[in-house]
Amino acid sequence: MTGPATDASLMAAALSIGRRERGHTWPNPAVGALVVRDGPGGPRVLGRGWTAMGGRPHAEPQALAQAGEGARGATLYVTLEPCSHHGGTPPCVDAIRAAGIARVVAAVQDPDFRVAGRGFSILREAGIAVEVGTGAAQALIDHAGHIRRVTEGRPHIMLKMAVSADGKVGLAGRRPVAITGSAVRDRVHMLRATHDAVLTGIGTVLADDPLLTCRLPGMQDRSPLRIVLDADLRLPPTSALARSLSVASLWIVAAEDAPGAPEAMLGAMGIEVMRVRRRPDGGLDLNDALKLLALRGLTRVMVEAGPRIAASFLGAGLVDEVKLFEAPLSLGPDALDALGGLPLSALNDYLCVVEEKRYGADHLRIMRRL
Repeated sequence: MTGPATDASLMAAALSIGRRERGHTWPNPAVGALVVRDGPGGPRVLGRGWTAMGGRPHAEPQALAQAGEGARGATLYVTLEPCSHHGGTPPCVDAIRAAGIARVVAAVQDPDFRVAGRGFSILREAGIAVEVGTGAAQALIDHAGHIRRVTEGRPHIMLKMAVSADGKVGLAGRRPVAITGSAVRDRVHMLRATHDAVLTGIGTVLADDPLLTCRLPGMQDRSPLRIVLDADLRLPPTSALARSLSVASLWIVAAEDAPGAPEAMLGAMGIEVMRVRRRPDGGLDLNDALKLLALRGLTRVMVEAGPRIAASFLGAGLVDEVKLFEAPLSLGPDALDALGGLPLSALNDYLCVVEEKRYGADHLRIMRRL
């Protein structure tokens, strides 16, 4: 029979497969599910499922369909509470009951008000044993985007930074420079592939003309939505972002009082423009921008921007996670500071280091909110 250690191992497997389409299931969470039956030789996995690209079908019905009649009397491991409401698909709790599942092991409750414990109650009322909490710590990390969207009304924000040993991100005069090595660049492309969107500022676009796509071999179709904070609609129609719409979509967040002519031109190209309030200092209201992105379904946004945007997100308390890649080279006192108007150590006022890794000569610190 299964015990706590076996449950933990199987939930870890469910969490792992749930990450397969992360970044491509929004507005739905990327859930993983396993159907498992005890046997003489130990637990046997009969069905595996994960939320499909675009958010449907959900993980549970896919795992149940794969298990077939073997699901009757079996255990379902699922990384998030099964849905109990009618949306684009019937409730997953109905499929679980119909399949004859005897026991459900779930990592965490879904805070979505349409579910929020109701799924577990329906299953228990049907005579199904329900256990909640196995693998919860990792599930809260994996589902942070969904949880933050439904509880705070904004996406989970991950700030990616690549800095020199002396805390710089560019040469004097905002001239770009390669700071980290190829291993880090590959890792950054993978991070893009696992986020709903990558966000940058118009300053970075004008200075660096980035693509912000995933260019790992065989993964070009995993490129995220690109978003530019562009208060005055200065994005050049000849920019790399505008010329790569066939690879990935592009949204621009502009100020309410930005001119209309550029919006019409960009809209004709297939670029979507949305507007939010302007701050007294002339920048965009970041809280309004993130609320708008959440309403559009985004759950996980990676910020790859210059020092001013990075400092603005940090100062507004909107950074939930940082991937800080540090290279051994120094760029000198006249080079561009990593955070506009703030020392790099300001990260420690908002976040704490939870993990460290090496990528060749470069060092990664993963930081999360205190």
